[in-house]
Amino acid sequence: MTRAALTAPQAGQAVKEWVTKYNALLKKRKWWTQDARLDALFMEGALHEAVLEGNHEAFGWKPGHKPINLTGALTVYLPRPEQQPPIGDWFIGQATYKDTKGYARPHVLAFFRTPGQPFRLAVSTPIHWGQRMPKARLDADGYVTDMDNTMAGAVAEEYQNFWNNEKKEGASGYRLARNSYSRKAFPAVNKGLYARFAGRGSVFGFRTADGGSFFLFAMLNKPKGINQVLSEALLVPKGSKTIQELGANWFS
Repeated sequence: MTRAALTAPQAGQAVKEWVTKYNALLKKRKWWTQDARLDALFMEGALHEAVLEGNHEAFGWKPGHKPINLTGALTVYLPRPEQQPPIGDWFIGQATYKDTKGYARPHVLAFFRTPGQPFRLAVSTPIHWGQRMPKARLDADGYVTDMDNTMAGAVAEEYQNFWNNEKKEGASGYRLARNSYSRKAFPAVNKGLYARFAGRGSVFGFRTADGGSFFLFAMLNKPKGINQVLSEALLVPKGSKTIQELGANWFS
């Protein structure tokens, strides 16, 4: 049975419905212990972040998740129906809301659903101050142009190389820009409770209007040893081998 094509208005509505459910979840006592509720809203990097709230409780820390109040326009980046994977539908949304420190910032979020199920959040990160989302290359119907999957895999590999083994940096054919958040964060993080990343979640992305590539994904620990999540919003300019970080979030 062929599933109905996801439209941009439906994706935008899905974000708003997800935010309503998310805010309701945060009102539940010790919501991070309720596996069924977590699985209904989160997956991959976002799910790992929710699980880490248990560590926050153990350490006596305040929860890292805050309610979301969307402000301004919501932008949806949606691939053509035939470019959606057989197992479900995905899209990227850009929305403005307050970060964990109370500052209103643009955030980029990736959602996925399997047939017949509501959308779940896979990964999200605020955009760095001074950065902005690139314009997507859109076709005549307003859909984004599919990303280069080979490049996506290489870029994700480079992040694992950088965080787990500096000697392999550049082995993927790409390198992190000198001013990357990761380059600044690694020396401090590596001295703390850092655990090697076992891999990554799904890579979401699209071609940009000027011929570059945008990618969004999360670096993950093994499910039985979740210690941190690194979410990345990245740009590789056309013809470049340098990975620029537009946004990033370290959650531990």
